[in-house]
Amino acid sequence: MSQHGKRSVVLARYLALAWCGLIVYASLHPFAGWRDTGVSPWAFIEGAWPRYWTLFDLVANVAVYLPLGLFLTLGLHRLPGRYSAAIVATLLAAGLSFGLETLQNWLPSRVPSNLDLACNSAGGLLGALWAHLVGPRIFARLESTAHRLLAPVPHGELGLTLLGLWMIVPLSPETLLFGAGDLRQLFGLTPALPFSSEHYTLIEAGITACNAVGVGLILGYLAARRWIACLAVPLFLLLGLAVRMLGTAVLIGPGEAMAWWTPGARQGLQVAAAILLVALWLPARAALALAALTLFAGTVLVNLAPPNPYSEAALAAWRQGHFLNFNGLTRLVASLWPFLALPFLLLTLRGGAGRST
Repeated sequence: MSQHGKRSVVLARYLALAWCGLIVYASLHPFAGWRDTGVSPWAFIEGAWPRYWTLFDLVANVAVYLPLGLFLTLGLHRLPGRYSAAIVATLLAAGLSFGLETLQNWLPSRVPSNLDLACNSAGGLLGALWAHLVGPRIFARLESTAHRLLAPVPHGELGLTLLGLWMIVPLSPETLLFGAGDLRQLFGLTPALPFSSEHYTLIEAGITACNAVGVGLILGYLAARRWIACLAVPLFLLLGLAVRMLGTAVLIGPGEAMAWWTPGARQGLQVAAAILLVALWLPARAALALAALTLFAGTVLVNLAPPNPYSEAALAAWRQGHFLNFNGLTRLVASLWPFLALPFLLLTLRGGAGRST
């Protein structure tokens, strides 16, 4: 297998692992109130048709497991046997669903269901079949794209996976724009600084700028050529803004779609653009060191920031409904993302960084 073929397999495995983690968290959220009901943990398998269900629930259960079956099949692509990868991927997806449904017996806010198990397994099967049918074409395109656009740098597949996870950060409506790393809600901490309009705008601008620069430099490091980086970084950040806008419109309401477009956010993006114009041309090690520094600074600032008045006003009218667990997931990813990215940057710096010009 070629080097780029190996990278495609490794990337698929990273994506499968990341997607699996997201499923586990969403299925067991909020991880509180564990208790023993005295009922057999596998009684749900022989249970009757669930009393309360909606078409949305059925489609969502299938859709959530479909990417897992897809990524697992692509990641197991080199197993011997024509259908081995798809079969193993389907069994792994169904096994994960069975394990999570079983664990839900001990969570008062969750109800294990044989219908959920069936839909999840069907989603894994559909994803596996999709990958089996179009897998060779997917790999050919991934290898061709990787050869043209991505530099053969250490741990590049992990970097791409982290950038994919970062796209979840703008979906969390409580956070400031690109405001990753806020641990206060996870640990029940109160804001360290009182609200002040002037200071708040400066902190908001700093958070936005630091995170935009850090993410942009990671993407720039992965690009095969500097001109590709100069094109890909602004497009990637614009995609992040689009995700923020659409996510806010869907989760809160169309009238709040641009509530995050504040003076602080605008100033932060302007500062980030000015820094990236220069920083993308730095040597790779210097760029990665700056990325680590800005992500660390952004994490410190977001944990010092006073309460966000914009999100508080929007969330007051939010009806989470089906998005309750989804919101918990986006909030967790937003909180932990810098603590996943910083070890990647340190690992890359320690192993030596190189990039084509």
